[in-house]
Amino acid sequence: MRAARLIKMVLLLQSRPSMTAAELARELEVSERTVTRDAQALSEAGVPVYADRGRIGGYRLVGGYRTRLTGLARGEAEALFLSGVPGALREMGLEDAASAARLKVSAALLPSLRDAPRTAAQRFHLDAPNWFHEPDTPGLLPAVADAVWDDRRITARYRRGEHEVERELEPYGLVLKAGVWYLCARVSGHGSFRVYRIDRFTAVEAAEERFERAADFDLPAFWEERAEQFARSILRAEVVVRLSAQGVRRLPYAVDPLSAREALARAGGPDGSGWVTVTLPVESEEVAREQLTALGAEAEVLAPASLRERFAAEAARLAELYGR
Repeated sequence: MRAARLIKMVLLLQSRPSMTAAELARELEVSERTVTRDAQALSEAGVPVYADRGRIGGYRLVGGYRTRLTGLARGEAEALFLSGVPGALREMGLEDAASAARLKVSAALLPSLRDAPRTAAQRFHLDAPNWFHEPDTPGLLPAVADAVWDDRRITARYRRGEHEVERELEPYGLVLKAGVWYLCARVSGHGSFRVYRIDRFTAVEAAEERFERAADFDLPAFWEERAEQFARSILRAEVVVRLSAQGVRRLPYAVDPLSAREALARAGGPDGSGWVTVTLPVESEEVAREQLTALGAEAEVLAPASLRERFAAEAARLAELYGR
């Protein structure tokens, strides 16, 4: 127990210019007297802990001392920067690496590892706005994740409609979107990047040779562009809606944010009652009914007539139900 505390004390002092006894006591959850004893023990063991006296004094390491206790491997250092998403780490088979990295508590990475945050960010991206959803983990996800980490080509078979297709891919990055795992990969020999759902893969085999990653590939930017393209592709219908001020504020939370943003940008000013009329791109009339129902009396559907009639019929049923 004390050995672990002494290691943590060294790492804390290594990460900051100096710390007061009170600060160290708070971090280590011990008394200031214990901090004094620990500092003395470290000094006797050859760790150059120096105590500055006075009102603003404290403890610091001298001579540019750096401990070798961390010993982070590259895989552990990269996994450390994904430790905020433990569920995703577990599904990718990286939980052990992340646990080892956290136990070593890297106070400062070696120069050869300073690109770990960038390499991790360019290989895994979390885009999961839907909370309270337990995703199904694809069985082949760990194999794909290993290939992404190692920059190894894969031969993958996946379902496309009623058929299976085989492709040789260069796996650049994984994205977890609303509980669904996607692979962003470049098709070998074509140079084009595509997105694949991992749960549609039926077989994955990693090659021995590695591929050279494109230096200008940016995973978050690529995903944002493709996600917006997909959102636009499914918005095939339009509805005209009149919104109260509260309805305007709530619209981006009820419908697709891209659709709401574009509709509000094109809308004119409020009418005499303070309501705003927007033309809203939607996936279908049925989807629009489900989404706009969440706005209640803060939205009035003006067109198409068939959708307005459905809302009028439902409003009449509600009035009858609550009017009893």
